[in-house]
Amino acid sequence: MFLWKETGFNKGEFFMSSQNTETDDQVYITAEGLETLKVELDHLRTTRRTEIAELIQKAKELGDITDSAQYDAAKEEQAFLEGRIRQLEDQVSHASIIDERESSRGVIRIGSKVTLVDNDGTEERWEIVGRAEADATKGRISNESPVAKAIIGRKKGETAQVNTPGGVIDLKVKSVE
Repeated sequence: MFLWKETGFNKGEFFMSSQNTETDDQVYITAEGLETLKVELDHLRTTRRTEIAELIQKAKELGDITDSAQYDAAKEEQAFLEGRIRQLEDQVSHASIIDERESSRGVIRIGSKVTLVDNDGTEERWEIVGRAEADATKGRISNESPVAKAIIGRKKGETAQVNTPGGVIDLKVKSVE
């Protein structure tokens, strides 16, 4: 895995972008990915909110909540849930669907699948997606990642330099789909 051997980062750390909430930026996403976010959002708003509210109520019924670990844990889970709901609402409201059928004429763009080769000849295949769908373990990197930023706009045969904490690495574009 050429990118992390040079940088010392774990595969997931290097490619996952931050998922900021309440941003004005577009969230590039496939139609399937948007549907997945909507399903998760609906589940959190309905089922999980109800479950956590019940946990809080049960903890309150046990008596004094000032030193209740059960109550504190339920409230912490509720805060996490509400943060995730806000994040999903932001992503859905700023969604910009990636048209996977759109011809890129061999130019790397969001939605492209690329094979990259480093100086040692190591190959890796990636799909460039928006931050909401980035998952390095599934071969999907965010368009906001250092690698994607360096290769977007390039064509087969071109080389891009990527600045990493471990130094600059060269990546040659072997194929673009």
